[in-house]
Amino acid sequence: KEYGMTASMSRKGNCRDNAAMESFFNSLKNERVHHQRYGTREEAKRDIFDYIEGFYNRRRRHSTLGYVSPAEYYAAWLTQQKLAA
Repeated sequence: KEYGMTASMSRKGNCRDNAAMESFFNSLKNERVHHQRYGTREEAKRDIFDYIEGFYNRRRRHSTLGYVSPAEYYAAWLTQQKLAA
């Protein structure tokens, strides 16, 4: 409240409100975190950042994006926007 922000809460009984984030955290945990042992919090932060930026956003195919990576999807979207302008 102090900063004029409202917490995002899903509607009662609507399991789809947060489906994208639930899917992301499932992938993060099952593809990376559960297979690692981190010595420090900084080591965990670096590894998770590398997973997200180096793999999840750049190389991992996403079914909701037509089986392309988010980076490929965004590049195609940008090209489409330029052609439409």
